[in-house]
Amino acid sequence: MSAEESERSRLPFEPKKKRQKPAKATNNPPVQPKVIEKPASKQPPFKKEEMAIPEVVSQRMIRRVAGFCGIPTALGITSLVVSYLLATYSDIKLPPIAVLLVNMGFFGIGVLGITYGVLSASWDEERPGSFIGLGEFGTNWGRMVEVWRETRQKNV
Repeated sequence: MSAEESERSRLPFEPKKKRQKPAKATNNPPVQPKVIEKPASKQPPFKKEEMAIPEVVSQRMIRRVAGFCGIPTALGITSLVVSYLLATYSDIKLPPIAVLLVNMGFFGIGVLGITYGVLSASWDEERPGSFIGLGEFGTNWGRMVEVWRETRQKNV
């Protein structure tokens, strides 16, 4: 992977430098217990501000999760209330399995809406993204799969 490709695939808020891995400890136990002195100023490789998701992107994700999860969840609750009112105040008797399946469907869509809401938000601070977010979802899903593959290759 060239430096240009690496820069293109990097998240907009991802630090440009790679984190250094700590040195591996040896398996030989020390002969005598030693007093370990703490270094005077050991700074972490990245600051919190460098690792945090920017506020603009975070708010964008929250709004999308609220829409893609909140609406199906509200419909699931409403379907329970409507089926109860139909059974109580009218002669319409819905089969319990139908009520269960509709309710589970709405709640399942709500659970998937959490993931879709986060992945369909634009992770670029300057670009708000589209209304539905299909393009952003494809880009962010690709980034996530790439990181999974890299992590799995490092662990093997």
